[in-house]
Amino acid sequence: MRKQRSTTIITNFRWVTFVFILLFLVIQVMPRALGQRGRGVTSKGTSNVEASSNLDGGTWTITGSLNTARYLHTVTLLPNGMVLVAGGLDSNFTALASAELYDPASGTWTAPGSLNTARTSHTATLLPNGMVLVAGGLSTGALASAELYDPATGTWTVTGSLNTARESHTAALLSNGMVLVAGGYDSMTHVLASAELYDPISGSWTPTGNLNTARTVKDATLLSNGKVLVAGGSTNSGILASAELYDPISGNWTLTGSLNNGRSANTATLLPNGMVLVAAGDDITFPSPPIASAELYHPESGTWTFTGSLNTARDLHSATLLTNGMVLVAAGADISGTPTAGAELYNPATGSWSVTGSLNTARELHSATLLANGMVLVAGGFDSNFNVSASAELYESQPSPTPTPTPTATPRVTPRPRPTPHPRPTP
Repeated sequence: MRKQRSTTIITNFRWVTFVFILLFLVIQVMPRALGQRGRGVTSKGTSNVEASSNLDGGTWTITGSLNTARYLHTVTLLPNGMVLVAGGLDSNFTALASAELYDPASGTWTAPGSLNTARTSHTATLLPNGMVLVAGGLSTGALASAELYDPATGTWTVTGSLNTARESHTAALLSNGMVLVAGGYDSMTHVLASAELYDPISGSWTPTGNLNTARTVKDATLLSNGKVLVAGGSTNSGILASAELYDPISGNWTLTGSLNNGRSANTATLLPNGMVLVAAGDDITFPSPPIASAELYHPESGTWTFTGSLNTARDLHSATLLTNGMVLVAAGADISGTPTAGAELYNPATGSWSVTGSLNTARELHSATLLANGMVLVAGGFDSNFNVSASAELYESQPSPTPTPTPTATPRVTPRPRPTPHPRPTP
C-alpha cells in the first residue's frame, strides 16, 4: 500500500480522462486516509508534526501563502531574487496554468501571466539569458509543448516542442547553455530512454543519445567535469540501482557505478567538494518503504559509498544546499506514509545528520528554494490530512557563532634600571 501511494502520487493523473483520475483517488487515497484516522495517526484539523528537536537553532517561520494551493509544481529562483512557481495540481486535482511570484522583501505572492498550457510533472530550467524554460509535463496526457517565461514582462511565450511528449522526466542545464531532458513517461505511460537537447538560440529540440536504461528520475546533476549524472529512479517493472553519465561532447550515456541501495523518490545534491549526496527515498525491495540511508558519489572513481543515515526514513522530501555547505532535508512522507514536519541537516565534513527545527506544517511533494538571503522557502504540497496546501514557510539556519576576539595583551613596559647612586665622599 505504501509503495502504491508513493508511486501513484508522483505519476498520477497521467490517465487520459478526469474520470479515471477521480476513480483512482477514491480507490487508493481515501481508504488509506480514512484508515489512518481510524488508527489515530491523524485527526481532523491536527497536523502530524514531529516533536521539535531544535538542536542547532534552525527555525521555520510562516510567510505569505500561495494564492492557489498546489503540489507537483516547479519552482525557480530568478536573477532578481524573486521565486517563480509554475503549474502543478490544485485542490481539485486539476492541472494548473497559473504561476506565482514570491517577493522575499514583502513575503507575499503575486500572479504574473499564466502559462499557455496547464501542466504538472513538468520541468523548469533557468537559462543563462534569465528566462525560464518549462518543458513537457502532464495535462490530460503527456505533453510535448514547451514555453518560456520572461521575468522582464511577466509573460509566457511558446517555444519549440519536444520531439517526444513526456512527463515526470528530468532536466539539466549544461555548461554550454543547452538544456538536457531525459527519460520520463510517454503518453501511454511507458518509461522512456530517449533524451533531447534544447537550444535557447534557435528555440528547437534535437534528439541526443538514449539512456542505457529507460527510467523516470527526479534529479539530474551537473558535475564539475561537465557531465550529467542520473542515478536510481524507476521503470514500469520496479526501482533501479543503476546510474549513468551523459557526456555533452559525445552526446552519449555511459554506465557508472551503481548505488549500493537502489531507490526512487529520493533527492540528489551536488556538494561543494564535487561529490553528489543521494538521500532517502523508496527502497528497491518490495513493498518499497521509505529508507533512511544516504550515499555519496565520487566522480573521480565513479563509485558510491554509504555515508551517515538520516534520523528519519522518508521519501517525497526536498533537499537544499545551504550557503554554509550543509544540506537541509525537509518534510516528505515517513515510514507510515504520512507527511512529516521533521527536518535534518547533513554535514559533509563529518558525514552525519543532525535534527533541526520542525516545519510548522507537515508536507510532502512540496517545493524548496534557497533564497538570495540564505533562507529556504518551502511552499505547497500535501499536508498530513491529505489536503493540498497553499501555505509557505521560511527556514533560517543558526548562524555560526562569532568567535569572541581574544583581547590583545598590552605589553608591559620593563622599567629602566635606576642607576646606583655613587657614594658621596665623607667630608
